[in-house]
Amino acid sequence: MVNGKRTLIIIPALNESGSIAEVVGEVRGELPSVDVLVVDDGSTDRTAAVAAAAGAKVAKLPYNLGVGGAMRLGYRYARDNNYDVAIQIDADGQHDPRYVPKLVDLLDDNDLVIGARFAGEGDYNVRGPRRWAMVMLSAVLSRVAHTKLTDTTSGFRAANRRVIEMFASWYPAEYLGDTVETLVHTARRGYRIRQVPVAMRKRMAGTPSHSPAKAMVYLGRAFAVLTLALIRR
Repeated sequence: MVNGKRTLIIIPALNESGSIAEVVGEVRGELPSVDVLVVDDGSTDRTAAVAAAAGAKVAKLPYNLGVGGAMRLGYRYARDNNYDVAIQIDADGQHDPRYVPKLVDLLDDNDLVIGARFAGEGDYNVRGPRRWAMVMLSAVLSRVAHTKLTDTTSGFRAANRRVIEMFASWYPAEYLGDTVETLVHTARRGYRIRQVPVAMRKRMAGTPSHSPAKAMVYLGRAFAVLTLALIRR
């Protein structure tokens, strides 16, 4: 339970054996009354075994579906087991579980709450084409959602039971669909979206891949995904 709501933490994970035990341990330490589900997205390392040893429930996909596919499974588990709240936390340790009660608090008056970088807390910074894409996405989606959104690609999110039901039956697996398209879909159906400032951290393990070429590809894909999301009904 978090703030009187039965809560499930969903952690999609692909080859995160170096960090998953620490992430699960931190969540269980900060939020001892929540359940933790790690969705192993077709990992080729020991992610599933390490997560189970750390005390998480584990669902293992037979092959890699991407974050969207993993999260749809997580939302189905939340729906089928009657959770009031489902919260996505990344497996690399960037999301601080101490912010979870703040996200859950806002669900009293909202349906989907985003833990947002670039909203006045912490010093997380992105530059170049990735930042341009994030600014563009935030400007457009703020208008669609009728509220200020500064971090529409954040994977740190809390959903109430109504949104859990929707995401359990519909959740895109395409690149950026799990963030951008879900926001468009949610807003257009009249659900209330809100963000709360959070401080993001560095990865606990692994190395993020950054290069100018990949950043430009990200920018192009962001435009394409946003266009498709706005066209689809």
